[in-house]
Amino acid sequence: MKKLIYSIGMFFVLSAGCSSTQLVSSWKAPDGTLQRYNKILVIALMGAKDRDIRESVENAMVTNLKSHGINAGSAYAEYGPKAFEAADEQAALNRIRRNGYDGAFTIALLDKEKEKRYTPGSVSYVPYTYYNRFWGYYHTVYTRLYNPGYYSVTTNYMLEANFYNLSADKLEYSAQTKSFDPSSAQTLASEVSNTLIDDMIKKKIVRE
Repeated sequence: MKKLIYSIGMFFVLSAGCSSTQLVSSWKAPDGTLQRYNKILVIALMGAKDRDIRESVENAMVTNLKSHGINAGSAYAEYGPKAFEAADEQAALNRIRRNGYDGAFTIALLDKEKEKRYTPGSVSYVPYTYYNRFWGYYHTVYTRLYNPGYYSVTTNYMLEANFYNLSADKLEYSAQTKSFDPSSAQTLASEVSNTLIDDMIKKKIVRE
């Protein structure tokens, strides 16, 4: 019995440690090389309804880049939610470059899909106390326990990340991730940033 409890406990511990985010695809420019950037601007492209996800994604990516010795800043924190909405291309680029940025990391929410799933109920039979005597047995009942089914809603996210060298105005890296029902915006952001940074290290876009 103790072994069974231990096994079940380990299952839940291992399950809790699994990431809900996976890398779907990634690409690196054929002539891309490992470079040093002065500062990288992280811009999450998401609607007003997903403001918490936008802030979380930008903050997580900035923190992750800095942990690898790369200076970075959040577009939302520095310029606000609609900083480049009315600006033309040259005006926006000039504003970004004036603040020392020579790299830009865009992370766009391509799809947010909700799934409604039904989990059927279960039926089991649990005996009361067993009696050896006839009358005792006669009065012993098997209680039917019914666990009703229930509906649950999961939310899956598809994100696309592009990294640009602003000095050369060139795309250096692109990737797509899919996250399966993360527990919070912070969890989504942390998993996505870790997944992207790990892949960029493997592809020698950033230093480990």
